[in-house]
Amino acid sequence: MHEELENFERNHVRDLVEPPPNRRPIGTKWVFKNKRGEDGMVVRNKARLPGVSSKEGIDYEETFAPVARLEAIRILLAFAASKGFKLQQMDVKSAFPNGFIEEEVYVRQPPGFESARFPDRVYKLRKALYGPKQAPRAWYARLKSFLLKSGFVMGSVDKTLFLLSRGGDTSIVQIYVDDIIFGGSSHALVSSFAEQMSGEFEMSLMGELQFFLGLQIKQGPEGTFVHQAKYTRDILKKFDMGDSKPMTTPMSTNTALDAEEDGEAVDRRNFEG
Repeated sequence: MHEELENFERNHVRDLVEPPPNRRPIGTKWVFKNKRGEDGMVVRNKARLPGVSSKEGIDYEETFAPVARLEAIRILLAFAASKGFKLQQMDVKSAFPNGFIEEEVYVRQPPGFESARFPDRVYKLRKALYGPKQAPRAWYARLKSFLLKSGFVMGSVDKTLFLLSRGGDTSIVQIYVDDIIFGGSSHALVSSFAEQMSGEFEMSLMGELQFFLGLQIKQGPEGTFVHQAKYTRDILKKFDMGDSKPMTTPMSTNTALDAEEDGEAVDRRNFEG
């Protein structure tokens, strides 16, 4: 909790002011979450202070922020494997408080951390918090602006894909909110990007890409292997089927199938050979 509030101070997220007469301050509450790796072990503890109860037309007008589709991640993995370079992963600490917001938004002081001198004052936001609907848009706009100024070119179709070409080498970046996948044909170019990001934002460099959006990824010289063993184990555990007998097919082999008399006729020859 203290780390989250210290991030606010370093990023100049808010100012403590008198409550405005014609504005409704948004409430806040603490939210705690454990981030887990592919083995299910906790790799990071998070405390977030989101604003809640924001209303369209009052606290925000636009919320759109693109995120990478799963198909785009698969294409990127295939492209990296074909070019022979490994993808890396980084995570932005407290990403949303890096995004500038256009609206005038006020929030109440966080529970348990009210000012002793000014307990009745509220915070006017300079940047976004987790929770307000415009926060993802503000963060995406900040990150996109930084990447474009750094020489990257945004994809014409996929707005979360950014490319940088320099001296015959290529660096590629795919973003999914505050999770970033990156790689390239030049180690120097990739290292330079990691240093640039760490200089602009507070980053957690997570090394080689191994777990992303529920996909477990193994990159090796023979190629890239993608599986969802952890997801499968979690599903089995959720429905108390961890000790169930495995089968090669999800359907019983001795199930009797009857013809659908009222169904539409098909030409069997289309399914033969």
